[in-house]
Amino acid sequence: MRWLDLGVIVAYLVGITWFGSRFRSSQNSLKDYFLGGRRAPWWAISLSIVSAETSTLTVIGTPSLSFAGNFGFLQLVFGYLLARLVIATLFLPAYFRGEMYTAYELMRIRFGTRIRRLTAGTFLILRALAEGVRVFAISIVISVVLGTGEMASIAAILCLTLLYTYEGGMTAVIWTDVIQMTLYVVGAVASLFLVLQEIPGGWGHVIATAEPLGKLQVFDFRIGPLAEFFTRTYSFWAGIIGGCFLTTASHGTEQLLVQRLLAAKNERESRAALFSSWVVIFVQFTLFLIVGVCLFTLYKDHGWTPPAVTDSIYPRFIWERLPAGLSGLLIAAILAAAMSNLSAALNSLASTTVMDFLRPLSGGEESANESVWLKRARLATVAWGVILAGVALLARNWGGVLQAGLSIASIIYGSLLGVFLLGLLTRRVGEIAAMCGMLAGLAVMLYVRFATPIAFTWYVLIGTSMTFGTGLIVSLFLKENPRAAV
Repeated sequence: MRWLDLGVIVAYLVGITWFGSRFRSSQNSLKDYFLGGRRAPWWAISLSIVSAETSTLTVIGTPSLSFAGNFGFLQLVFGYLLARLVIATLFLPAYFRGEMYTAYELMRIRFGTRIRRLTAGTFLILRALAEGVRVFAISIVISVVLGTGEMASIAAILCLTLLYTYEGGMTAVIWTDVIQMTLYVVGAVASLFLVLQEIPGGWGHVIATAEPLGKLQVFDFRIGPLAEFFTRTYSFWAGIIGGCFLTTASHGTEQLLVQRLLAAKNERESRAALFSSWVVIFVQFTLFLIVGVCLFTLYKDHGWTPPAVTDSIYPRFIWERLPAGLSGLLIAAILAAAMSNLSAALNSLASTTVMDFLRPLSGGEESANESVWLKRARLATVAWGVILAGVALLARNWGGVLQAGLSIASIIYGSLLGVFLLGLLTRRVGEIAAMCGMLAGLAVMLYVRFATPIAFTWYVLIGTSMTFGTGLIVSLFLKENPRAAV
């Protein structure tokens, strides 16, 4: 029976790699490789945004949140919607005033080349750390299925994803994302129906079991003592405010997601992709939280002992309890989530490396030979694949994968969002003042992360406020000749 499952998984991996590699023939320039030639429809970009925003951390991390807690994570998702309103109003018009390849070109236009390199370098560090956690997350799934060691699991998924990303660029990323996201959502729906079949009384029994325990609770409006208010990870206020700042930073300043928005044909289609992606995100998170509560009921009814690593509970159920063939398909769906996000990360890391560092240092945009730069872009993709493999091996001791990934990102997001807001909302702040603000924000966030019990949902707000405030204050004492506001 296991051979049938393994056959399904191998067939999927080979098929998606072949499909993505077929886009090589359309890669004739950096615009093709990094922006898909701006030919993708808005709905495909929307699904690609969802894939980049959620990944394996959602697939295996979200069910474990409701298994151990409740539906409180959804409060963050409402903050995600508020953030999209901010991005559509403030960021997208600035990004579409010219032809940009990365988010950090906006910083060059507003401030100068030094802060462009600082923000781009910050992104490279952020994405390498956060993506390392995601690569490690998928090794959890592969080790459950194949019983292989972590190094072999990481190498397998990286090599396959690297192959089609190297060949097909952003076009391959977007269209494989569409297939992969559809697969893992369909897989979650199928697993939900199957776990309900194992529970006598079905959904009604799940509600009867979970509701008295508060596991279906979504909103937590408590304020309470100030210390408790900022240490509670999932509350209404942390979700709306913290979720808004988190998503404004990720979708407005981080190349991983900005690259997708820039790949749209125009600002209108970019906006359509952004807002429609929230609807899919909301449905997706709700679906995986329901799966987690159903698994909790199943374990409680049978008196089973949960696995030591709670993040493995969903892939373990799929592999051990579902019929042969179907379990292989659903494991392939989890692998799909990993590969879609990993391919996007590789392409965005390569685009930032080439467009914000290598190409400017070589004499400017005009002197570049497209075929030479296309080869360098592919080599940068390979280099980042090797780096991510190393980070993934270090991520084994960083805690639960979903919260680890979000907290790592949140440490640096505040500095990025703060400096972008300085560029978009102020006129007098110059490059040096903005850099001072960014460094101050990062220093404060490192202190908050390692020396306080403050929940990660507040990290971006704190870092943004410190960056923005410091930049304004420094600009009062440091006389610069700032460029015009973008």
